[in-house]
Amino acid sequence: MSETYLNSVRVNASRCTGCLICVKECLVQAIRVRSGKAVILSDRCIDCGECIRCCPTRAMEGWADRLTELKKYKVNIALATPSFYAQFDGNVAASVIWEGLRELGFDTVFDVALAGDYISDEMERYIAHYKGPFPLISSACPAVLRLIQTKYPELVKQVLPVLAPAEAAAIYTRRETMKRLNLAPEQVGIWFISPCPAKGTNIHQSVDVAHTAVTGSFTIASIYGPLIQAIKHVQETRYEVPEAILGSSYSLSWGCWRGELASTGITDAIAAQGPEEVDELLEQISMAKLSDVRYACCYSCAGGCIGGPCVAINKYVAAKNLRVRVERRRSREEGDRRSAMQRCRIIEDFPASWRYIKPLEPRPHPPLASDFGTALEKMAELKALEEEFPQLDCGACGAPTCKAFAEDVVRGLGKKEGCIFLQKNKEKGEKEDLQEK
Repeated sequence: MSETYLNSVRVNASRCTGCLICVKECLVQAIRVRSGKAVILSDRCIDCGECIRCCPTRAMEGWADRLTELKKYKVNIALATPSFYAQFDGNVAASVIWEGLRELGFDTVFDVALAGDYISDEMERYIAHYKGPFPLISSACPAVLRLIQTKYPELVKQVLPVLAPAEAAAIYTRRETMKRLNLAPEQVGIWFISPCPAKGTNIHQSVDVAHTAVTGSFTIASIYGPLIQAIKHVQETRYEVPEAILGSSYSLSWGCWRGELASTGITDAIAAQGPEEVDELLEQISMAKLSDVRYACCYSCAGGCIGGPCVAINKYVAAKNLRVRVERRRSREEGDRRSAMQRCRIIEDFPASWRYIKPLEPRPHPPLASDFGTALEKMAELKALEEEFPQLDCGACGAPTCKAFAEDVVRGLGKKEGCIFLQKNKEKGEKEDLQEK
């Protein structure tokens, strides 16, 4: 694939001190420090946002749209996800939060948990009839999808081919809004309120749908301040607000990392949270050591989406908020999980995944050279350089490891003199030669 990867994580060079923390923390070794500033390698970055989380100077930023973009569209619809609701006290009614969003400029809101009721049913039926290699892998986290594409391309066919609930919600709301108001596609703005950069990137360069129905995204953190003020204004000035049409409590639980399993009823499953856990789990799946497990639930953020790097509050507080909201919503439901979710499926002709999903494609790192012979030569050069370097992985060269720096040199992205140990040995040798003369 010749298409260049887009990234939503950006470096604010004015804040970057070149401290190397992000270089060392990056799971996929996608960051280098060059000329004293961090640089992101777009073909490696999966937009997990761990660098945003660990940067002490906040030089790493998650790019997103600004609220002024709403002015470009005749109708604007916000997609309210479980992780978004988790930012607010669980006792604050969803309808009040919706009115706060309207005060910010949105015309209406769609509860993504409602789409989750349909997607969970699709997942349950697909897994029950699936005959291929196990485990099937969750498709909910775009950072995990990118990790599979680049590091574990052999697993792309084991990714569950269903729409993310937010994408399904966007497809439905765009279609129905255009039909009901007789609008053109470019007049309707569908906005995702995102907990992480990966979800924002997936809008502009989707890896799982042919054409996304989402217009753009705002990070939760970027709108949280104005929204809190708007909600406060609603609470102080409004005695009644329109009732919100909501999904089930089971789909609302998707905001936490094991909530996906609760909403689908899948018990023969294994779950991982955080980049290191996910990487370890995918490695074991790739070695066929978990083929007796039916499903693997993977989220690159610890705690699930509520632990994303672009949220506004601590993930433990968010988990408490979401638990309270789930309990309140469940207290109004009758029957078991299936019956509660079925009663929420009130939409006719809700989008079916098979109409919109596209196969996940392998995207391994580019080879050292286009032809086999040259690639072998470069591999030999890389091995020789690696042995020449001290294997201390100090990071002074700007790369995370000596091996990574050796590859940078072979690819023409660095010079071996960038290793301070080689430079000191060279200077020491020159000094000794002078003394001998």
